[in-house]
Amino acid sequence: MLNGLFIDKTSPILYIRFMPSPSLIQRQIIESPLDSRLFVAGAAGTGKTTAGVERVRYLLAQGVPADSILLLTPQRTLQEPYLDLLESPERMAGGEVTSATIGGLARRMCDLFWSLAAQQAGFRRPERPPVFLTLETAQYYMAHLVRPLIEEKGYFESVTINRNRLYSQIIDNLNKAAVVGFPYTEIGSRLDSAWFGDPAQRRVYADAQECATLFRQYCLENNLLDFSLQFEIFANLLWQNEQVRSYLMQTYRHLVYDNVEEDIPCAHDIIREWLTEFDSALLIHDEAAGYRNFLGGDAASGSDLRRMCDQVIEMNESFVSSENIIRLSRGLVTAITNPGPAPANGDNPAMEFILTHFHPQMLDEVAAKVKTLVEEEGIPPAEIVILAPYLSDSLRFSITHRLETAGIPWRTNRPSRSLRDEPASKTLLTLSALAHPDWKVHPPKFDVAHALMTALNTDLIRAQLLTDIVYRQRDLRLSTFEEIQPETQERITYSLGARYTELRNWIEAYRASEPLPLDFFLRKLFGEVISQPGYGFHVNLDAVRVAASLVESIRKFRNAMEPVHLTGANLGLEYMTMLADGVIAAQYLESWRSENKDAVLVAPAYTFLMMNRPATVQFWLDPGSEGWSQRVSQPLTQPFVLSRHWEAGRVWMDSDEMQVEIETLARLAGGLLARCREKVYLALSDLGESGFEQRGALLRAFQKVIQSQAG
Repeated sequence: MLNGLFIDKTSPILYIRFMPSPSLIQRQIIESPLDSRLFVAGAAGTGKTTAGVERVRYLLAQGVPADSILLLTPQRTLQEPYLDLLESPERMAGGEVTSATIGGLARRMCDLFWSLAAQQAGFRRPERPPVFLTLETAQYYMAHLVRPLIEEKGYFESVTINRNRLYSQIIDNLNKAAVVGFPYTEIGSRLDSAWFGDPAQRRVYADAQECATLFRQYCLENNLLDFSLQFEIFANLLWQNEQVRSYLMQTYRHLVYDNVEEDIPCAHDIIREWLTEFDSALLIHDEAAGYRNFLGGDAASGSDLRRMCDQVIEMNESFVSSENIIRLSRGLVTAITNPGPAPANGDNPAMEFILTHFHPQMLDEVAAKVKTLVEEEGIPPAEIVILAPYLSDSLRFSITHRLETAGIPWRTNRPSRSLRDEPASKTLLTLSALAHPDWKVHPPKFDVAHALMTALNTDLIRAQLLTDIVYRQRDLRLSTFEEIQPETQERITYSLGARYTELRNWIEAYRASEPLPLDFFLRKLFGEVISQPGYGFHVNLDAVRVAASLVESIRKFRNAMEPVHLTGANLGLEYMTMLADGVIAAQYLESWRSENKDAVLVAPAYTFLMMNRPATVQFWLDPGSEGWSQRVSQPLTQPFVLSRHWEAGRVWMDSDEMQVEIETLARLAGGLLARCREKVYLALSDLGESGFEQRGALLRAFQKVIQSQAG
């Protein structure tokens, strides 16, 4: 024992296990020498990221140049605590800390050292600059190549999923090959060798392989770099180049790498080689996590990085969870992983059920309880989260409408939600169609009414009345307000009529002018009309945020499309078509950095976990749903087979699926409770959202916990 620390001298690496004083161990991490390499491990809520943020502050205070510090996380949302520091007014002037993901670093290197890699990577026009693809633009090109094969040659005949999911799973296969480190040409054979079942599925894997190969060839012919190609070039070519490696090692002298367990194995390979070259390094590992394994994350290879560090510090005392929550977490995880009866655990006030017969009643009860917590118990809205395994559009609307009616501020975060589903973007795209009659897109009256409701800041009844009178769908004509009968003008109101007239005149003037690129058009429409006082985007910050994301999405789409010059493609119309196909919008920094934080969060459970923030109270909706443990059906891919830990040629059996479900649910439940301070409410209805009785694995585990309390 030394100063409250336990020293393990049996290991060649110095292991320090945290004993009584959390401030002491954090101070040791923060103020460690500028030539130390630390690996900090512990459960969520033990103060690891707080120590990481303060370590960055300490480095800057010691005179370490900001631009020599590399901050890495597996996902940009995990950087938020660090960005709060780096963007704060108290930060001293100077250079900028580089905050990046390994994918972002790969892109920077591909851009900077393109001339070194282009020819070696096999691009047909290495003298031309690269075109970097987003998730959206990659799916667009994938659709461009695969759609004819589906419609003309019968590819994927046995697959019954939406086209956008089909395209994204082919892209996901390419990404898995890149981040795990095997040739993309082996995707089909790896999936096929692990399959046991309907022989038709083998044809699906063969089709998926052919489409992946076709896409890669198209990218090489047109200088297109999707994520998989960017990362392969960086890991296999640029990182192996002495000039590039020297540049990186001279530029970055200090590393802070948080949530290493969520990152990809090839990233761990690179850091393992790089680690000895840093002056100092702090690696932070969340034990019992690994929530991104379906995206290629590899907690095992992340944990293995501890062998490259001078010290391993283990933090075991939670700064977040109460004793009751910790006891509940242990009992629940044991109930999930142990098939036998749970040991006696006593009554636990940290858990409470909300029980109703019908699903809408359950949502009513949740909203009422949230209102009570905020108004009577004084819990800030930001300290309350409402979680579900998946957040469907209907569930999202149902719960947020009830919160809004109760006067409770709310925010949602659902990365998979397409921009086309946001009311603000629907408004902008409908107005875009009206302003571009040459597109021959004829929005239905319902869409126009909603667009006018949002843009003109009015109610749906007046908007529908106005639309029924002025809009001619067949010829895309908007008649004037003056043509409306006087008594109807009064019903609509003259103030609304004035706003409509200004918008209509603006659209008519634009129609008579030279058309602009769609993102330019939307900026002009936003700035000159719909953001002005009286209009719907003037004070609606959520609508402004969505508009900014939409413009950014369109700009990236245009930048990726213009160099290829697809024959006869009108880029604005192509973008509209892409959204109509359900292509998922990429996650934009603007969407999570600018949202109102003083509000109840409504989100999928995994989204909340990857925000890496605690909450005083959590509501878990529908704990009887199988969605808490079962993974989404992915007929074209298999994340566990396409990993380093899967034995080549081994067949994926039902027992493997059951074991994965158990491990996934235990990890999820433990992770959520590690981020809960005081209480979790389990909101359950006899009939679930779809109208059927639900008795999933999570609910069965809670029943075991309740039985142990009764015993």
